Amino acid sequence: MLTYPDIDPAALRIGNFAVHWYGLMYLIGFVSAWWLGTLRAKRPDSGWRAEGIGDLIFYAALGVILGGRIGYVLFYNFGMFIDDPLMLLKIWQGGMSFHGGLLGVLTAMWLYGRNTQRTFFQVTDFIAPLVPIGLGAGRIGNFINAELWGRVSDVPWAMQLSCARFPEFCNGVTQGYSAPRHPSMLYEALLEGVVLFAILWLFSRKPRSTMAVSGLFLLGYGVFRFSVEFVRVPDAQLGYLALDWVTMGQVLSTPMIVFGIVLLLLSRRVRQA
Repeated sequence: MLTYPDIDPAALRIGNFAVHWYGLMYLIGFVSAWWLGTLRAKRPDSGWRAEGIGDLIFYAALGVILGGRIGYVLFYNFGMFIDDPLMLLKIWQGGMSFHGGLLGVLTAMWLYGRNTQRTFFQVTDFIAPLVPIGLGAGRIGNFINAELWGRVSDVPWAMQLSCARFPEFCNGVTQGYSAPRHPSMLYEALLEGVVLFAILWLFSRKPRSTMAVSGLFLLGYGVFRFSVEFVRVPDAQLGYLALDWVTMGQVLSTPMIVFGIVLLLLSRRVRQA
């Protein structure tokens, strides 16, 4: 078994000012997306200009931040939002939803396409391979913050948590270590970050029919997220939604899988037309 390292969530502290690792992970995601987008735009058949990638990433960043926060509040803390609507603005308290961020990015990409005379799927097909590195970095941020843990497990890489820091996993005891748990956030970093990036980057290196890259992204992320939810502890305020195993993450990922398959099938019809 492994022991979770005691990592300070702040990468840098100067008096009362702190730079947190989680925020740096977002920065890594946006910078990597800009860099990878510039590389994609420089391909002879891309149809994009490297100089315009900065604007694209700016739109995407707004979609991630606004959509992620709104989605977290509405999907995972709606009851608290009803009691205190101002919690939507309290971003310093944490809480971001991938599915909310996805909806925010899709809205931002529609606006970007409208302003640049591109179709919605032209934009999403281009940006889809740029997203997974940021997803993986975000999950590393979750690991550093010691959040989104998995279920108790006896696999060799399961991690014990200090009861002094995490008494909620030790039935209130403040000494010793908890039962080892799946580091589910690292599973997601590997699957949603590294594996999904490799799949999309290699797939998009060749010309593809419209909607194919977007469909593969939705299908890949949906399957990976749905699978990891089986070993991830659901949000405490929601618990399991049905059958003692269905989680909100799975409910939100199911439409992604369905739409991903639909887009891939439609892309084949576009190619054959």
